[in-house]
Formats: sequence, C-alpha cells, structure tokens
Amino acid sequence: MFDRLREDVRTALKTDPAAKSATEVFLTYPGVHALWFHRAAARLLDAGHPLAARIVSHVARVLTGVEIHPAATVGRRLFIDHGMGVVVGETAEVGEDVHMHHGVTLGGNSPEPVKRHPTVEDGVLIGANATLIGDITVGERARVGAGAVVVDDVPPGTTVAGVPARPVGDAADGAAADGADERPSERARHSCD
Repeated sequence: MFDRLREDVRTALKTDPAAKSATEVFLTYPGVHALWFHRAAARLLDAGHPLAARIVSHVARVLTGVEIHPAATVGRRLFIDHGMGVVVGETAEVGEDVHMHHGVTLGGNSPEPVKRHPTVEDGVLIGANATLIGDITVGERARVGAGAVVVDDVPPGTTVAGVPARPVGDAADGAAADGADERPSERARHSCD
C-alpha cells in the first residue's frame, strides 16, 4: 500500500513541473488524494459494501472535486492535473501512465447496465475540459486536445481535437501512430492545458 502512495507522489513530481516537493504533493494535490479515495472505495465495493463505497466516492468528490466511480478501473501512475471537475464513470477503464487535466469527463451514453464508458489505454494525455462519451477506446499514447468531444475510437498515437474530435497535425497522416516518442512534445502538451 505504501509503495503505491509513494508511486503516486513520484508520478506527480515527475509529471507536474509546478510540484516542488513530495510533502507538497502529499498534502495539497487533489488528483492524488482522489486516487487514494478511489482505491478505498474500490476495495469496499469488492468486499460487497456498495453503499459504503459510494459514500467514500461522494466524500472524495466533495473534498477533491474529482468523482471516480468505485467500479471504474484505474491503472497505475494516473496523474489528474488540478483535478477539479474530473468525472470517471462506472464502466470506464483507464490505463497506466495516463495524464488527465481538469474538467475531463469519461461519460456514458446508455441507460442500460452495459459497458458504456470509455477505455483509455496507456500513456494517453487528455486536455482540460475534454469530454469522452460512450464505449470508445482511446489508443496508447494518443492525445486529446482541450475542450474536445470524443465520440469515436482514437487510434494509438493520434492527436485529436475539436467538436466532434478529429485527427490533427502529423497524426492525421498516421505519422504519430508509430509511437516513436515516449512523451508529448512541449507544444502538444501546452495545447492540451
């Protein structure tokens, strides 16, 4: 358990240039706190205590501004930057090393109890106020621009932007699909803030 807490703090320090110390992250980063609450809620749900899980999830939303359903699947090293307004629905699946900015919604599009929320694969960057709706997949190392509305699958390594979201830049030609760069360029990163 403590290893995961340390990993979360290290992820924030590595990902956020504004993070100055582990103590600062530990005490003041709502996205990190939301992950900790989510793990507690998920354990309660797995132990057969759905109401207690939802109460923990609700307390997390009140305290952090981030709502992650206890049944959502969240991978390691997720970094929720600033946090406020992030919503991750019940059947959402978030991979490892995902970077989400404030206001991101992983929302559902069906009233039926089926897979109705997005799957976000490893290494994805999602810009501020982006909305991803339905049982779609955002492929590895894809980038979703700020304010984008994504209703269709996004191929790995592709950058999408707009309403509705469409491929932009080199990714539109398939050049980014080879996944050659491990981290987004500073230009791409700032375009998603």
